[in-house]
Amino acid sequence: MTPLFSDRVEAGRQLARQLHHLAGRQNLIVLGLPRGGVPVAFEVAKALGAPLDVLVVRKIGVPGQEELAMGAIATGGVRVVNPEVVSAIGISRRTFDEAVAAEERELERRELAYRKGRPFPDLREATVVLIDDGVATGSTMIAALRALRQHHPSVLIAAAPVMSESARAALAREADACVSVAIPERFYGVGQWYRDFNPTSDAEVIELLQRATEPRPPGEGRAENEVAGASHS
Repeated sequence: MTPLFSDRVEAGRQLARQLHHLAGRQNLIVLGLPRGGVPVAFEVAKALGAPLDVLVVRKIGVPGQEELAMGAIATGGVRVVNPEVVSAIGISRRTFDEAVAAEERELERRELAYRKGRPFPDLREATVVLIDDGVATGSTMIAALRALRQHHPSVLIAAAPVMSESARAALAREADACVSVAIPERFYGVGQWYRDFNPTSDAEVIELLQRATEPRPPGEGRAENEVAGASHS
Protein backbone atom coordinates (compact mmCIF):
# COMPACT_ATOMS: atom_id res chain seq x y z
CA MET A 1 0.00 0.00 0.00
CA THR A 2 1.29 3.46 -0.90
CA PRO A 3 1.21 5.85 2.09
CA LEU A 4 -1.23 8.74 1.77
CA PHE A 5 0.60 11.05 4.18
CA SER A 6 4.26 11.72 4.91
CA ASP A 7 3.50 12.33 8.61
CA ARG A 8 0.83 13.64 11.00
CA VAL A 9 1.64 17.27 10.18
CA GLU A 10 0.89 16.81 6.50
CA ALA A 11 -2.18 14.72 7.36
CA GLY A 12 -3.46 17.53 9.58
CA ARG A 13 -3.02 20.10 6.85
CA GLN A 14 -4.91 17.93 4.38
CA LEU A 15 -7.69 17.36 6.90
CA ALA A 16 -7.89 21.11 7.55
CA ARG A 17 -8.76 21.63 3.88
CA GLN A 18 -11.77 19.35 4.34
CA LEU A 19 -12.88 21.47 7.31
CA HIS A 20 -12.09 24.96 6.02
CA HIS A 21 -15.80 25.88 5.87
CA LEU A 22 -15.76 26.00 9.69
CA ALA A 23 -13.20 28.82 9.86
CA GLY A 24 -14.59 31.85 11.62
CA ARG A 25 -17.51 30.01 13.18
CA GLN A 26 -18.40 31.28 16.64
CA ASN A 27 -17.70 28.99 19.60
CA LEU A 28 -15.59 26.53 17.59
CA ILE A 29 -13.13 24.24 19.38
CA VAL A 30 -10.83 21.48 18.14
CA LEU A 31 -10.13 18.49 20.39
CA GLY A 32 -7.35 16.01 19.71
CA LEU A 33 -7.21 12.44 20.97
CA PRO A 34 -3.83 11.88 22.62
CA ARG A 35 -1.38 11.04 21.68
CA GLY A 36 -1.32 10.69 17.89
CA GLY A 37 -4.41 12.78 17.21
CA VAL A 38 -2.93 15.90 18.80
CA PRO A 39 -0.36 16.75 16.06
CA VAL A 40 -3.13 16.37 13.48
CA ALA A 41 -5.55 18.47 15.54
CA PHE A 42 -2.89 21.15 16.07
CA GLU A 43 -2.65 21.75 12.32
CA VAL A 44 -6.43 21.85 11.97
CA ALA A 45 -6.87 24.27 14.88
CA LYS A 46 -4.15 26.52 13.49
CA ALA A 47 -5.73 26.59 10.03
CA LEU A 48 -9.22 27.27 11.39
CA GLY A 49 -8.09 29.83 13.94
CA ALA A 50 -9.73 27.76 16.70
CA PRO A 51 -8.59 26.85 20.22
CA LEU A 52 -7.06 23.41 20.74
CA ASP A 53 -7.58 21.05 23.67
CA VAL A 54 -7.51 17.32 24.34
CA LEU A 55 -9.95 14.62 25.35
CA VAL A 56 -8.24 11.68 26.98
CA VAL A 57 -9.53 8.31 25.79
CA ARG A 58 -7.92 4.91 26.25
CA LYS A 59 -8.34 1.94 23.97
CA ILE A 60 -8.89 -1.39 25.75
CA GLY A 61 -6.66 -3.75 23.81
CA VAL A 62 -6.91 -7.53 23.70
CA PRO A 63 -4.20 -9.01 25.98
CA GLY A 64 -1.30 -10.01 23.76
CA GLN A 65 -2.87 -8.22 20.79
CA GLU A 66 -3.05 -4.70 22.19
CA GLU A 67 -3.58 -3.07 18.77
CA LEU A 68 -6.91 -4.91 18.50
CA ALA A 69 -9.54 -2.91 20.39
CA MET A 70 -12.10 -4.80 22.46
CA GLY A 71 -13.41 -1.51 23.82
CA ALA A 72 -12.47 1.93 25.08
CA ILE A 73 -12.94 4.29 28.02
CA ALA A 74 -13.08 8.07 28.21
CA THR A 75 -13.12 10.85 30.77
CA GLY A 76 -16.47 10.96 32.53
CA GLY A 77 -16.80 7.24 33.18
CA VAL A 78 -17.75 6.37 29.59
CA ARG A 79 -17.12 2.73 28.62
CA VAL A 80 -17.60 1.21 25.16
CA VAL A 81 -17.40 -2.54 24.48
CA ASN A 82 -16.70 -4.06 21.07
CA PRO A 83 -18.90 -7.17 21.37
CA GLU A 84 -17.71 -8.75 18.12
CA VAL A 85 -14.08 -8.81 19.28
CA VAL A 86 -14.94 -9.89 22.83
CA SER A 87 -17.09 -12.74 21.54
CA ALA A 88 -14.75 -13.88 18.76
CA ILE A 89 -11.72 -14.13 21.07
CA GLY A 90 -13.63 -15.33 24.11
CA ILE A 91 -12.65 -12.54 26.51
CA SER A 92 -13.93 -13.16 30.03
CA ARG A 93 -15.57 -10.42 32.11
CA ARG A 94 -12.69 -10.62 34.59
CA THR A 95 -10.06 -10.18 31.85
CA PHE A 96 -11.96 -7.23 30.41
CA ASP A 97 -12.39 -5.55 33.82
CA GLU A 98 -8.69 -5.98 34.62
CA ALA A 99 -7.75 -4.35 31.32
CA VAL A 100 -10.16 -1.49 32.01
CA ALA A 101 -8.67 -0.91 35.48
CA ALA A 102 -5.17 -0.64 34.03
CA GLU A 103 -6.28 1.84 31.37
CA GLU A 104 -8.21 3.91 33.92
CA ARG A 105 -4.95 4.47 35.80
CA GLU A 106 -3.24 5.58 32.58
CA LEU A 107 -6.17 7.83 31.68
CA GLU A 108 -5.90 9.60 35.03
CA ARG A 109 -2.12 9.98 34.63
CA ARG A 110 -2.52 11.58 31.22
CA GLU A 111 -5.24 13.93 32.41
CA LEU A 112 -2.89 15.25 35.08
CA ALA A 113 0.07 15.48 32.69
CA TYR A 114 -1.73 17.28 29.85
CA ARG A 115 -4.07 19.56 31.78
CA LYS A 116 -1.77 20.59 34.62
CA GLY A 117 -4.79 21.76 36.59
CA ARG A 118 -6.59 23.45 33.69
CA PRO A 119 -10.33 22.76 33.65
CA PHE A 120 -11.95 21.00 30.74
CA PRO A 121 -13.36 23.61 28.30
CA ASP A 122 -17.01 24.57 28.38
CA LEU A 123 -18.52 22.88 25.32
CA ARG A 124 -22.17 23.81 25.84
CA GLU A 125 -23.60 25.03 22.49
CA ALA A 126 -20.11 24.78 20.91
CA THR A 127 -19.16 23.34 17.54
CA VAL A 128 -16.68 20.61 18.47
CA VAL A 129 -14.31 18.92 16.02
CA LEU A 130 -12.91 15.72 17.50
CA ILE A 131 -9.76 14.50 15.74
CA ASP A 132 -7.60 11.38 15.69
CA ASP A 133 -4.76 10.44 13.33
CA GLY A 134 -6.84 7.59 11.89
CA VAL A 135 -9.76 5.35 12.75
CA ALA A 136 -9.66 1.57 12.30
CA THR A 137 -12.46 0.05 14.43
CA GLY A 138 -13.97 3.26 15.79
CA SER A 139 -14.17 2.07 19.42
CA THR A 140 -11.88 4.78 20.79
CA MET A 141 -13.57 7.65 19.00
CA ILE A 142 -17.06 6.36 19.80
CA ALA A 143 -16.17 6.44 23.51
CA ALA A 144 -14.91 9.98 23.04
CA LEU A 145 -18.05 11.11 21.20
CA ARG A 146 -20.29 9.67 23.90
CA ALA A 147 -18.24 11.43 26.56
CA LEU A 148 -18.54 14.72 24.67
CA ARG A 149 -22.32 14.41 24.32
CA GLN A 150 -22.51 14.79 28.10
CA HIS A 151 -21.20 18.36 27.63
CA HIS A 152 -24.10 19.33 25.32
CA PRO A 153 -22.30 20.74 22.26
CA SER A 154 -24.51 22.09 19.48
CA VAL A 155 -22.55 20.28 16.75
CA LEU A 156 -20.19 17.32 17.15
CA ILE A 157 -17.93 16.42 14.23
CA ALA A 158 -15.74 13.30 14.08
CA ALA A 159 -12.69 13.80 11.86
CA ALA A 160 -9.54 11.93 10.89
CA PRO A 161 -7.23 11.89 7.86
CA VAL A 162 -8.06 8.25 7.15
CA MET A 163 -10.86 5.89 8.27
CA SER A 164 -12.05 2.41 7.47
CA GLU A 165 -15.49 2.22 5.86
CA SER A 166 -16.91 0.32 8.84
CA ALA A 167 -15.56 2.93 11.26
CA ARG A 168 -16.99 5.77 9.18
CA ALA A 169 -20.42 4.14 9.26
CA ALA A 170 -20.22 3.64 13.04
CA LEU A 171 -19.06 7.21 13.66
CA ALA A 172 -21.81 8.62 11.45
CA ARG A 173 -24.33 7.16 13.88
CA GLU A 174 -22.66 8.89 16.84
CA ALA A 175 -21.59 12.27 15.43
CA ASP A 176 -23.49 15.01 13.62
CA ALA A 177 -20.95 14.83 10.80
CA CYS A 178 -18.02 12.61 9.87
CA VAL A 179 -15.08 14.02 7.88
CA SER A 180 -11.98 12.36 6.45
CA VAL A 181 -9.47 12.78 3.66
CA ALA A 182 -9.63 9.13 2.57
CA ILE A 183 -11.63 5.96 3.18
CA PRO A 184 -9.54 3.19 1.59
CA GLU A 185 -11.27 0.03 0.42
CA ARG A 186 -8.67 -2.21 2.05
CA PHE A 187 -7.83 -1.12 5.56
CA TYR A 188 -5.48 -3.14 7.77
CA GLY A 189 -4.30 -0.45 10.17
CA VAL A 190 -3.81 3.31 10.49
CA GLY A 191 -0.01 3.14 10.29
CA GLN A 192 -0.02 1.74 6.76
CA TRP A 193 -1.21 5.10 5.42
CA TYR A 194 1.68 7.10 6.90
CA ARG A 195 5.29 7.13 5.79
CA ASP A 196 6.31 8.30 9.28
CA PHE A 197 4.06 6.89 12.00
CA ASN A 198 6.45 7.07 14.94
CA PRO A 199 4.69 7.29 18.32
CA THR A 200 3.84 10.75 19.63
CA SER A 201 5.28 11.35 23.12
CA ASP A 202 3.69 12.99 26.14
CA ALA A 203 6.28 15.76 25.80
CA GLU A 204 5.18 16.48 22.23
CA VAL A 205 1.52 16.62 23.26
CA ILE A 206 2.29 19.05 26.09
CA GLU A 207 4.44 21.21 23.78
CA LEU A 208 1.73 21.42 21.11
CA LEU A 209 -0.92 22.33 23.68
CA GLN A 210 1.36 25.09 24.94
CA ARG A 211 2.11 26.36 21.41
CA ALA A 212 -1.60 26.44 20.64
CA THR A 213 -2.13 29.03 23.39
CA GLU A 214 0.56 31.37 22.07
CA PRO A 215 -0.64 34.44 20.13
CA ARG A 216 -0.43 34.07 16.34
CA PRO A 217 0.56 36.88 13.97
CA PRO A 218 -2.49 38.81 12.66
CA GLY A 219 -3.99 37.20 9.57
CA GLU A 220 -2.10 33.93 9.89
CA GLY A 221 -5.21 31.76 10.19
CA ARG A 222 -7.00 33.78 7.49
CA ALA A 223 -4.15 33.30 5.00
CA GLU A 224 -4.12 29.57 5.61
CA ASN A 225 -7.88 29.38 5.17
CA GLU A 226 -7.70 31.28 1.87
CA VAL A 227 -5.15 28.76 0.61
CA ALA A 228 -7.36 25.90 1.78
CA GLY A 229 -10.40 27.42 0.12
CA ALA A 230 -8.51 28.00 -3.11
CA SER A 231 -7.59 24.31 -3.27
CA HIS A 232 -11.32 23.50 -3.48
CA SER A 233 -12.33 26.20 -5.96
